[in-house]
Amino acid sequence: MNITAHEFHTHETKSPTVKLRRHFSSLKKKIAHLLNEIQLVGLSPEMEEFEQRKLKIFNLLNFLQLIAGILIPISGLLNSSHLPEGYWIVLSLPPVASVLVLYLTHKHKHELATIACFIVYPFLTSIIYMYGMNPGTTLFFILYGVLSVFFLKDTGYMIFSLGFSLVSYFLLAVVIRHYPYELYRVSDVHYYFNQVLALLFIFYGLILIKRENSGYQAYILSKNEMLQGKNQEIMYQSGKIRAHTERLKQQASELQELNSLKNKMFSIISHDLKAPIYGLRTLFNNVREKKMTVTQLKNVVPEIQNELNYVVGMMDNLLQWAKTQMQNNAVNPQKLNLKESIQEVVQLLSQQARLKQIIIANETPDAAFSHGDKDMISLVLRNLVSNAIKFTPEKGKISVGVSEHDSFVEVYVKDSGTGISPEALKKINNNNFYTTKGTASESGTGLGLMLCKEFLARNGSQLHIESRPGGGSIFSFSLLKTA
Repeated sequence: MNITAHEFHTHETKSPTVKLRRHFSSLKKKIAHLLNEIQLVGLSPEMEEFEQRKLKIFNLLNFLQLIAGILIPISGLLNSSHLPEGYWIVLSLPPVASVLVLYLTHKHKHELATIACFIVYPFLTSIIYMYGMNPGTTLFFILYGVLSVFFLKDTGYMIFSLGFSLVSYFLLAVVIRHYPYELYRVSDVHYYFNQVLALLFIFYGLILIKRENSGYQAYILSKNEMLQGKNQEIMYQSGKIRAHTERLKQQASELQELNSLKNKMFSIISHDLKAPIYGLRTLFNNVREKKMTVTQLKNVVPEIQNELNYVVGMMDNLLQWAKTQMQNNAVNPQKLNLKESIQEVVQLLSQQARLKQIIIANETPDAAFSHGDKDMISLVLRNLVSNAIKFTPEKGKISVGVSEHDSFVEVYVKDSGTGISPEALKKINNNNFYTTKGTASESGTGLGLMLCKEFLARNGSQLHIESRPGGGSIFSFSLLKTA
């Protein structure tokens, strides 16, 4: 039987496979369009390119959180329909936070939206556990803590959100170990689904941030190259802009160095961040599965605290570094009361020193005043004292003080620690990333000392280091003296 071309085409379009393929293609386009519309919520042309990129990531992650918040109770309903009515109401609380965040973003209240996402959302998730349920979603608290560092601009909100997430994770996963309703007893599939979903969110969020950061860097480089091209065209017409061209070249070189530094820094941070998070997860799993006794848990608490101190310190340094990059090297000099500034740092790090039975002596005169940026100098002191604690053995001593001269004051941090080898000192002076384990196996990224040198340079000073192996170290810097 002969079949014409028209009949063959008609038969092909009616094929179930072809129809299914068309429906799938149409569905993909609709989903892509929906995700694009979600990313544009709250976006305005007046926003800078970097802020627009951050908002798009934030909108997408919040929308996916909303979908996950809806899927978790639905999948629970399919696996276990005999729960009391009140449990389903409590399980539905986290999606309410996502809807609130989308509404605030739509109204261009971006700061309130980020606060609601990283403080209200984990608070509502905590209510689920306090209500007596363990749906296996504790890893989401790690996600809230990590993402809050990248999205919250205010340091106070960031530290509060990070601390609240970590404390909630510890209390709900370790301290409160038994709940009236344990999901894994009812449905292993649902329990592991929630755990895997949290891990996927963590890695997907980090991948999105890294991808957008790389895209923004490429955008800046592309824009810089375009400006250089236009400048070259103008150079053929006039020689008056030669100085401007040289400045653009210098900026391009500095930008390339900054990109290289960023890539290396994020590589180190991503590597060092995985270890404490995976270590905590393994510890909590062992506790939950009763593989550790109370005595064993108490023995590892100091190590856990060291890891958390390291993560918080690293995040603080990273945030301060990013803040200075976005503020175009802005410095806000003012009159500094060095006695008060040093005492604040000593009190802040007292618990860290107490764990190693280290004495910190504040040898600063009462009337010691200088001129500089308060936030930058405080970060320098915090890093120097923290490093001294790290490399000083148990029952050691650290002295922090000020020596006054005619026109300047010298601030010093002296320790009785392990000292620094000439090779390591050379790397530090060459602005290389350098880090090594402390006397109690404390970790580090090397970012702290680099920030100290950069911030001191912006305040017209520089870091001096005197050290020898086994003989302790003295870190010092000078600031202009004020009455």
